[in-house]
Amino acid sequence: MRKTLFNKYFTICSSIILISITFLGIVLLVFASQYFKNDKYNMLSKSVTQLSEDTQSNMWMQEYLYNQYLSINTGTLSYPFYLMGTAIDAEIYLVNTEGQVLVCSHNAPCNHSAYLISSDILARVPADGEFREYTDMGGIYSSRHYTVGRPITDRHTGAVVGVVFASASSEALNNFLVDILQMFVISAVVVMLFSCIVIYFITSNMVRPLQDMLAATRSFAKGDFSIRVPVEGDNEVSMLAAAFNSMASSLAAMESSRRSFTANVSHELKTPMTTIGGFIDGILDGTIPPEKQNHYLRIVSAEVQRLSRLVRSMLSIARIEAGELVISPAPTEITEIVNRTVFSFERAIEDKGITVSGLDAEHHMVEADADLIYQVVYNLVDNAIKFVDEGGQVEFSYRTEGGYTFVSVKNSGAGISPEEIPKLFDRFYKSDKSRSLDKNGVGLGLSIVKTIVNLHNGEIYVKSDPDAFTEFVFSLPSVPVKKSGIFRKGDKHEKAEPPPEEPAQS
Repeated sequence: MRKTLFNKYFTICSSIILISITFLGIVLLVFASQYFKNDKYNMLSKSVTQLSEDTQSNMWMQEYLYNQYLSINTGTLSYPFYLMGTAIDAEIYLVNTEGQVLVCSHNAPCNHSAYLISSDILARVPADGEFREYTDMGGIYSSRHYTVGRPITDRHTGAVVGVVFASASSEALNNFLVDILQMFVISAVVVMLFSCIVIYFITSNMVRPLQDMLAATRSFAKGDFSIRVPVEGDNEVSMLAAAFNSMASSLAAMESSRRSFTANVSHELKTPMTTIGGFIDGILDGTIPPEKQNHYLRIVSAEVQRLSRLVRSMLSIARIEAGELVISPAPTEITEIVNRTVFSFERAIEDKGITVSGLDAEHHMVEADADLIYQVVYNLVDNAIKFVDEGGQVEFSYRTEGGYTFVSVKNSGAGISPEEIPKLFDRFYKSDKSRSLDKNGVGLGLSIVKTIVNLHNGEIYVKSDPDAFTEFVFSLPSVPVKKSGIFRKGDKHEKAEPPPEEPAQS
């Protein structure tokens, strides 16, 4: 049977509490037993000490001496023994040097009279000390008793002439320990029951987010990314739940992007292919007259180029997502790249009567991959020329701040609404209104531009007035300019050559 995290945690916590309670019970019983023994020994010791002193200092001692320490009158002496024995629940008896019991705390005939205390026990009673043992007194008792003995000595010679013993049964200790154990077990059961209830609810609350995550992952496996895990508190599990929700949002966004990407690619491929197929079929079956065939072939050529740009952009995105796009940053003159790119649009600039400014700016060096940055500049210049108004202006500017060089590409004409700006760098997004007149772009260029700039640890943002201008600004790490001259790849007057592959268009 699969053991859940809840069962494991509950079992472990309950086991620890049970083991702890058992250990405490054992320690309690040991200390209680030791305390009881010490208390019993002390009580017996006080009793035999008092009786031995009374016996030794009383007139009974004279009679005892007269009988050569072999016998004594028990008529009056037995009463103090009886009172003391009854008070402490013990048997107290006086033994002579022969091991005979002379006086006992029993009212009835003494049970000890049929026995002799062994000489071994008597020999272990020190002359100036105390005898303490847990013993059956040489077989007098059927079970061991707590026994304390105190010697009686001759005041003249100092010789031991008798011993006062006090023996208490261990049954009282057993009863005491049983009572303690019963109280402890009842308390332990109550504590254990309460602890299990508390652990159950605490464990349930602790693993609930994990169970919710498990249910959510099963939904994710089915393609449903809408489920979120409730975040409560500020502990590690809550942080994990928050991170899980963030991951779920990212997965949902990625899934939405994937579906949108597939739909957009299908649409972008279907439209030119339909156009190409229709015109070619019209030429082949004679629907399009010969005098108009060149016109429609030029349209077919434009659509083929559009498909080519789409495929190249798709390949670039695939390389970026696969991590195969490796940059090789080196000191690069960004102003030269901008100037070369603008010169490649010379015909389009002249056709629209565009005024270009900022090409004579001072040189700026950046740490960048020249080929990739050329794609960035090409896409931004292409957009600026494509959407500038007739006879309008395209302006380039540069500034250095905080170790970065900021490059601005600004064009006059209809701008972009504030609602559209956050979507400009999304794949396949094309802004509405006048900018949707662009039929050649596929909506991937700005997405690739942003990715390339970010790979260089730079940023790109847009400023626009819907009725006046649009400005793209991107930043790249700066390289200090050498006093002796500007380092650049080739002379700035050499003829600009196009890149080996046309960059993706927006």
